[in-house]
Amino acid sequence: MKIEISNGKLFSSKKDHSKQWESVEKIQISNGIISDINPVNSTFKADITIDAKDCYIIPGLIDLNASLREPGYTSKGSIESETRAAAAGGVTTLCCTPDTKPINDSKAVTKLIEELSSNSQHCKVLPLGALTKGLLGEQLSEYAALKDARCVGLSNAYNPIKNLAITKRCFEYAKTHELSVFINPIEPSLHEGVIHENYISTTIGLQGIPSLAETIAVSQLIQLAQATGVHLHLSQLSAADSVKQLAAAKREGILVTADTAIQNLLYTDEQVEDFNSVFHCMPPLRSQIDRLALIEGINSGVIDAISSGHRPHEAAAKQMPFAETEPGISSIEFLLPMAMQLQNQIESNRCLDFSKFVEAMTKGPAKVLKLKDPIIEKGSQANICVFDPSMDYKVDKSTIISTGKNTPLINQSLAGRVIATIFEGQMSYQLQK
Repeated sequence: MKIEISNGKLFSSKKDHSKQWESVEKIQISNGIISDINPVNSTFKADITIDAKDCYIIPGLIDLNASLREPGYTSKGSIESETRAAAAGGVTTLCCTPDTKPINDSKAVTKLIEELSSNSQHCKVLPLGALTKGLLGEQLSEYAALKDARCVGLSNAYNPIKNLAITKRCFEYAKTHELSVFINPIEPSLHEGVIHENYISTTIGLQGIPSLAETIAVSQLIQLAQATGVHLHLSQLSAADSVKQLAAAKREGILVTADTAIQNLLYTDEQVEDFNSVFHCMPPLRSQIDRLALIEGINSGVIDAISSGHRPHEAAAKQMPFAETEPGISSIEFLLPMAMQLQNQIESNRCLDFSKFVEAMTKGPAKVLKLKDPIIEKGSQANICVFDPSMDYKVDKSTIISTGKNTPLINQSLAGRVIATIFEGQMSYQLQK
């Protein structure tokens, strides 16, 4: 397939943010590769032409934390539906969590995920293998087999590990196999609530989860990473003190990276005051102080990446009393419009520039995964998103591609929409006008 993108503003990875958007006349793609940019006297004949006037042309997004639900939980989503939703969100690469049924703790399950994702061909799926068998936090999974099956790292999702001795052993064996560990930091004895512990949890009578449940775990995990030399990736940080600890660890040269979920950048626990279960997520939405600290962490580069934390659910999972609903937000389809909302939130001079968001979902996660820096240049693989920042539209439940409709954006008017996503030189998504 030959594709030509005309006009538009091309994102470059220059350090000077004022020069990160360059006008481009043509980008030509052939055989999966960017064959030319702004060619002179071209005889190129495209099969598909994309008019990107007034649009941003950016590298395909890389999402470090998404649940695809399959195998097992097909009422919530499938690899087909959720990778298609990812493509509609501009994502060309994602890491999928191991909390499937059966758990991805074996080569057979990893191979099944790989087969299903290759059949879909909407984006590249990089499986995270289970850190412990059955995610029970007791026995180590077969790390050698998971690495041989091309798992890019190990995770226990939001399941606690029984004790620090087992965690240490996991880190040591992961280091032996040169596998990164993706850990959602939780101290289970403090993690028994459903929302952030604050005056709001007290006011509305829901059991709270203190920031300490995360920050104590962060401290322990960083020390274990330092002792074992493993690459520790802290998934979905939510607390201000976690950012401080991360910054200190990086200054000491400890091999630690981190991401935060977009909902924790955009919302706070105030959204839960009316018991709206769509805002029930893990980690919980925390205070405004935490939210601003996370944004500052992205702006300063202390936090390496933004992730979707995508957790699709069937309707019934969110239709019980708040404390009995299942946590999670369906977000992967709306990453860029949510980024536009972040850019427009100007509080205490702490907003998140769109360019910084793009870096935190391309260059940042590529560094975490030890991938080549995603750049749109001649000769590179064509993983591209074309995004119109000025296109307004209203989110309708019937048009959401993800099986999970559990998003707070339903019936909201959003600014910005993905026009096209190109994955390995093929059209994986194109907006139908």
